[in-house]
Amino acid sequence: MINLELPGFLKKGANPGHQAAAEIFRPISRKYDLAEHERPVELDTMASMVEGMADAGRGMAGASGGRGDKKKKSDGIRNGGNMAAVLNVLELCWGDVALTLSIPYQGLGNSAIAAVATDEQLERIGKVWASMAITEPGFGSDSAAVSTTATLDGDEYVINGEKIFVTAGERSDHVVVWASVDKSKGRAAIKSFVVPKSADGFTVERLEHKLGIKASDTAVLRLDNVRVPKENLLGSPEVSTKKGFAGAMATFDNTRPLVAAMAVGCARGALEKLREVLEDAGEVIDYDKPKYAQSAAVAEYLDLESDWEAAYLLTLRAAWMADNKKPNTKEASIAKAKAGRVGTHVTLKAVELAGPWGYSERELLEKWGRDSKILDIFEGTQQIQQLIVARRELGLSSKELK
Repeated sequence: MINLELPGFLKKGANPGHQAAAEIFRPISRKYDLAEHERPVELDTMASMVEGMADAGRGMAGASGGRGDKKKKSDGIRNGGNMAAVLNVLELCWGDVALTLSIPYQGLGNSAIAAVATDEQLERIGKVWASMAITEPGFGSDSAAVSTTATLDGDEYVINGEKIFVTAGERSDHVVVWASVDKSKGRAAIKSFVVPKSADGFTVERLEHKLGIKASDTAVLRLDNVRVPKENLLGSPEVSTKKGFAGAMATFDNTRPLVAAMAVGCARGALEKLREVLEDAGEVIDYDKPKYAQSAAVAEYLDLESDWEAAYLLTLRAAWMADNKKPNTKEASIAKAKAGRVGTHVTLKAVELAGPWGYSERELLEKWGRDSKILDIFEGTQQIQQLIVARRELGLSSKELK
């Protein structure tokens, strides 16, 4: 059984994230929303704090997450790197999603490294800021359609291809690139590689203008005969048609709960602000009365709050399973699907119920509505998550259920 009461050390560990969200993120949130692609210099001061959290096993999304707490015994219940990361990212996104994605050394690629890299690779790669490059012009959520190639040439892989919608693609110093080592082997040959952006042939083609998360740079990357040591292939170089590309996909078991937590955090901010607006308007939220006995606005608020609670608990479950070495592919997709949908629904409904005040730029409600949409898209769309859950429930392969 899962004890849903959070341990004290996890609550304390999330406090710095909440303080950063309240004192750093929210005051500059509108500034960088209006100044798209301008680097948030205020975040440079957070690097040391985040590094300290990671060293203490309370990392946000970095290379400490996903490895578990090796200092504790192997038996019993664990609350380790994944749970700590989820709680921290939730607090940070209560402040601002885009600024969370812009924190140095905490890119989604760092979670990919944590999920797949060997201990030797973690030691050798060291401290990096890694973005993750999966999507290409020819596909969106179908990760098996990767056309970027990695050809072994002596002791190096030569990588060629183009990647789009890469979060922190300009500001990061490394990129985890998904590429095929043998196109004839299909999805089984898809591997992930740690590529330094300083490598010859690596270029940032352009930055995207977006609906939301404007403070976060989203880049198009081109790799033209980029060479990396063969040791930079994450995990095993073996191509096994039986295992498919499970090694690369294991990344999502770590990152999808994080993205779910981002949506939960953003939605919580909108709920809290909506409550303030309703109470200022004279609405009374009474938990001792059935919702049908209260005003329409309060009834809708109660529905939103219960929906948010479900997303929050599903996200905690997925992270808890990862920390306790339990297969969580289905649960990670359930959490991502639920939280992604809840995030957009709660934030947009908050804009609606707050009326002109919610639609204006006087508050951050309309911004949260724009920012939350990406959380239902990246790391796998709503439809992809539902497909993964259906395959697991029905015991069908990707070939049998498309």
